[in-house]
Amino acid sequence: MKAKYLIIVAATLLFGIAGSAIAQDQDVPWENLSEEQQRVLRPYVDEWASLSAERRMRLAEGARRWAEMNPDQRSGARERFESWRNLNDDQRAAIRDRYQQFQNLSPREKARIRNNFRRFSELPADRRQELRDRFRSMTPDQRQKVRDRLRQRQQQVRPRTGDRPN
Repeated sequence: MKAKYLIIVAATLLFGIAGSAIAQDQDVPWENLSEEQQRVLRPYVDEWASLSAERRMRLAEGARRWAEMNPDQRSGARERFESWRNLNDDQRAAIRDRYQQFQNLSPREKARIRNNFRRFSELPADRRQELRDRFRSMTPDQRQKVRDRLRQRQQQVRPRTGDRPN
C-alpha cells in the first residue's frame, strides 16, 4: 500500500502540484500553447478561457512534460493517473498532506527518503513484497521503532559534512 501511495504521489507531481510552484498570476492563452500542448489539451479548448490562470498553467506544464515522454513513460503515467482518479477524496487529501509534509522537510531529509526509496525499488520484487508484508504485520509502535532505527543507522553511516573531522 505504501508503494502505491508513492506512485500516486508521483502522479500528483506529474499532473499539477509541481506546476503550482510557478507564479500563479501568469496567464497561458490557448494561442501561446505549442501544437503538441494544444493536441494534448484539446478536451479543454472550449472551456480554456474560463479556467483559472493557475489551472491553465498547470495543464500547460503537464502537457509540455507529456510531450517529452517516451511511450513507456506515458504508459506508466496513464496507470498512475488512473490510480489517482480511483481514489476517494479522503485518500487524495491524505496524499496531498503527505506531499506537503515532504516539501517541508530539509533537503537532507528529502535526499534520505529518495535514497531509501531508490534502494527499495532496486530490490527484487519478492524481497520488496516480503518487506511490505512484514511491515504491515507490525504494530504502530514496532513500525516507529523500525523507522527510528533506520534513521539512526543512516546518520551513523553518513555523517553530515559539517560533522566530519578535518
